[in-house]
Amino acid sequence: MAYTALYRKFRPSTFSEMVGQDAITKTLRNQIIAGRVGHAYLFCGGRGTGKTSSAKILARAVNCLNPKDGEPCNECEICKGILAGSLTDVVEMDAASNNSVEDIRSIREEVNFLPTLAKYRVYIIDEVHMLSTGAFNALLKTLEEPPEHVKFILATTEPQKLPATILSRCQRFDFKRISNLDIIKRLKVICAESKIEITDGAMNMIATLSEGAMRDAISILERCVQDGDNKITEEKIRELVGIPKLTSINKLTKSILEYDVEHAIEAITEVIDDGKDLNNFLWEIVKYIKDILLIKSDAPVTLYNEEEINQMKELSQKASKDRLLKLIYSLSQLENDMKWSSQKNILFQVGIIKACKAEENNGTEEIEKRISNIENTIKNWQVQSIPEKTVTKKAEIPVIQKETKPEEIKKEVKVVQEKNVKIDDTQCLPYWPSVVKNLKDSGKVMLYTNLINSKAVEINDMTVGIEFGNGLTSFGKTVLEKPENKQEIIRLVSIEAGKEMMIKYLEKPAEKGTKVKQNSVEQSFKDLDIPFNVIDE
Repeated sequence: MAYTALYRKFRPSTFSEMVGQDAITKTLRNQIIAGRVGHAYLFCGGRGTGKTSSAKILARAVNCLNPKDGEPCNECEICKGILAGSLTDVVEMDAASNNSVEDIRSIREEVNFLPTLAKYRVYIIDEVHMLSTGAFNALLKTLEEPPEHVKFILATTEPQKLPATILSRCQRFDFKRISNLDIIKRLKVICAESKIEITDGAMNMIATLSEGAMRDAISILERCVQDGDNKITEEKIRELVGIPKLTSINKLTKSILEYDVEHAIEAITEVIDDGKDLNNFLWEIVKYIKDILLIKSDAPVTLYNEEEINQMKELSQKASKDRLLKLIYSLSQLENDMKWSSQKNILFQVGIIKACKAEENNGTEEIEKRISNIENTIKNWQVQSIPEKTVTKKAEIPVIQKETKPEEIKKEVKVVQEKNVKIDDTQCLPYWPSVVKNLKDSGKVMLYTNLINSKAVEINDMTVGIEFGNGLTSFGKTVLEKPENKQEIIRLVSIEAGKEMMIKYLEKPAEKGTKVKQNSVEQSFKDLDIPFNVIDE
């Protein structure tokens, strides 16, 4: 007897055997019982969710000679003929390979003939989204007003590709992904009938790998018993499916999170020497980091035992959520680039080394954390402003007093800077000091510090130029170029100008001999391990 694949052997033969689609099967059964079966159905959903199986069951149920509770008996002449594929009244067509206008025209001609044995002539068109535009147009009229003895059941994984005229003529049922719990229940039944020994962990792994597709789960199960050994373990599944050993994944991920280039290269060499597919391995790394992010967010994860989860918890403490997200995006992009590269090994190694060193030279993240802490503290301070002197060429820093220690003596601190003004003061925007003051009052300390001695001029009626007499430090430029900071400046300038404006930073080289006197405010910021920049005009 010819071998039958497990997914075909255990294909549901009744609605009650369908897994994870209770709402749909209940509706279809009620329609059959009440005699209100529609003339056209559209079954949508991912692969392996039961669309084609439901279509075949429905085709038998509407034609069954002895239906019971909306279910086909699968014993009568009609049911057996449909199951055997010998009854010409039920036609299954794959639109992927039969998508021309001529194919649909042949259906239009056939529907005019009465069925030979069955009550209804049923057309099951799978992957209907593959039909050509002409074929859809040819199907429209027949689909809208078919003869009473004709039923259409369309199935597709991509309903968005169907014309609205087709969608409006069908009763639509959306098949959802099957839950891991339902897949495991079905696997237990299949394993029991097939005398397959399988561990609970292995069943959970198969359910997770199938991603909600029952057919995929059964196919993975079948691959695991092809060697003649009916015992299935997690390790066996990893080996057959091609999942790299978790130790290799853990080692490389740990190296990336610890910025350890040396050990990362060592882990990469081991993977390449083992002959693993680098695209698959990289994708496993991405999924592993994603699961670490879930653990860090206190979300449940599957596919791992207790020891592996503990290892992932340790790794989750080595990186922030933001960095894990960045790694997921960057490694996903690397995996996509490798698909089109003829030098996968080189691209893989360079990409991993780059991930290890991605933030090594970028000290702004840690600085920004410290800035955020200081800004939150300063918001709780009482800020008293010293009136700005518009006549003299001296800038002043406000007096700062902590609310928590009112008994402390208020200290007035000034930063005295000799200005070497080259810009015509008549061109400066009069409202710019108000913009800078607003930044100070709202607690935007780093923005205020870097803009305190700047000038603003109107380049044109839509753009304001901000001039820095002595240029910008690299850190100051980083602060000012941050999107949220730049947007805040644009917002304040637009309010003062009374119209929507853009800004542009105009840097100037530092003049020789220009000096800034250090003061107690600057020293206090340095004591807090925070960069403090005073920019001369």
